[in-house]
Amino acid sequence: MLTLKLLRENPDFVIERLAVKNFDAKEIVKGILEQDKLRRQYQTELDNTLAQQKLKAKEIGGLMKNGKKEEAEAAKADVAVLKARSVELTNLMEESSRKQNDLLVLLPNIPVAIVPLGKGAEDNLVVKTGGDIPSLAEDALPHWEIARKYDIIDFDLGVKLTGAGFPVYKGKGARLQRALIDYFLDFNTGAGYLEIEPPIMVNADSGFGTGQLPDKEAQMYCAVLDNFYMVPTAEVPVTNIYRDVILQPSDFPVKMTAYTPCFRREAGSYGKDVRGLNRLHQFDKVECVYLSLPEKSADALDEMVAHVEKLVQSLGLPYRILRLCGGDMSFTSAITYDFEVFSAAQQRWLEVSSVSNFESFQANRLKLRYKDADGKVQLAHTLNGSSLALPRIVAALLENNQTPDGIIMPEAIRPYTRFDKID
Repeated sequence: MLTLKLLRENPDFVIERLAVKNFDAKEIVKGILEQDKLRRQYQTELDNTLAQQKLKAKEIGGLMKNGKKEEAEAAKADVAVLKARSVELTNLMEESSRKQNDLLVLLPNIPVAIVPLGKGAEDNLVVKTGGDIPSLAEDALPHWEIARKYDIIDFDLGVKLTGAGFPVYKGKGARLQRALIDYFLDFNTGAGYLEIEPPIMVNADSGFGTGQLPDKEAQMYCAVLDNFYMVPTAEVPVTNIYRDVILQPSDFPVKMTAYTPCFRREAGSYGKDVRGLNRLHQFDKVECVYLSLPEKSADALDEMVAHVEKLVQSLGLPYRILRLCGGDMSFTSAITYDFEVFSAAQQRWLEVSSVSNFESFQANRLKLRYKDADGKVQLAHTLNGSSLALPRIVAALLENNQTPDGIIMPEAIRPYTRFDKID
């Protein structure tokens, strides 16, 4: 959530930068500032009214002491009027604050200066590529056919048990999932990230804190009776560990990693791009969350991007890194780098990670703060990155490493799979 200080001091800057996200903020900013002005006016009048009440109360005591009962009763009547006005002003202030907050949560985060203009994925900027795209035989199979051939992923059984987008992993397919999760977690903890095992259901406060609510209700599964949400990513529970927390500068950086199954409704998804593992309602993902001092968060983002790149490289997959344009960025992000791997049988790039800096946007919602050297409370910066989401990694591994004798496993994960190939 953007700060009122920023909106008061530089509303034109906010409107201009949010236009990079193709978001017209003029009327919302105008409404926020109008409610802010009203709230301050009510606050000033309330302060004056309470001061008058205090003076009147003293006056009544003096009048009663001097036997001026009639004047004291008149003063009491004045106090009653002032009290009624105080209640009215308090209610008006609360109403203005509510209206102001209702508008504030509609504003997305401001993109940083280097975020490119653009409307969608076609305008994202490729900043780096790596690895060699394999040349497959003409009869190479897409991963969903490979899964059927070796009986390692059963999409039809998932439909029977739950519905489309909930695959069942079997045999070496299940072991591959477990191996990748363990490998990713070990890779992250080896880089200084503390492993967390969080709940996979969160309350509405947690969803609000990281920006999933009220922006993405339609994409989240909700247990209605308890008002709990299935996590769309471990970012939500892990970042919320520090909701309403005040840290010291010496506590930074805070680096955490977690594995969770993730649940997304993916409303509106259809067509060839959702076949097989390309888009699921339940999938496994290992996440990194990074809390930083504001002046160090840009370096933290570079560190996280380099970390994810090394992880992708270790799997031997061809990849590219994209800086997302304004129109393709999330509601909460100030800057995002996406990682895509090339899926050779499908002949398409598949997103496997997003690494984002949210700056103070999430921290403002979370009330995640720290005390600076002067003892003043400031907002921290939050970042997160997938390291990695499994479905499309598995799709690329199966397709790119297929041979007539089976699917060859990357050397890095063989100690975890305890097999060299799927055959």
